[in-house]
Amino acid sequence: MDTLYTAEALATGAGRDGHVRTTDGQLDLDLAKPKEMGGQGGAANPELLFAAGYAACFHSALQAVARKAKTDLGDSTVGARVGIGPNDARGFQLEVTLEVVIPDVPHDRAQELAEKAHEVCPYSNATRGNIEVKLVVTDD
Repeated sequence: MDTLYTAEALATGAGRDGHVRTTDGQLDLDLAKPKEMGGQGGAANPELLFAAGYAACFHSALQAVARKAKTDLGDSTVGARVGIGPNDARGFQLEVTLEVVIPDVPHDRAQELAEKAHEVCPYSNATRGNIEVKLVVTDD
């Protein structure tokens, strides 16, 4: 791979109840374990960060695919829901639902564009075969 960009982050403190910052200073956040996982909540957590990153990355991939197909996405949005839960190996695993909304494109075409974006998105490529990723396409 010919690396185009490298992001660096450092986690300190107590992991999910610690702090994370990027070496370039763009992110500098306290972290808190979600209440649903026995924590205090009230701050960012790894799943929130992953959801934000995946949503943004997938939307960018969708826009690139649409440009190549000469399709206007209008006011499209991509939402990502990242769930975490125990797995059979006494560890934890993630699941993702990507919600793609393309209001002014026929559903079949929107579905096709989303599936193509799922093929090129780096997050999709990193997770493929590792976690369940559901792709939900709607027009509202």
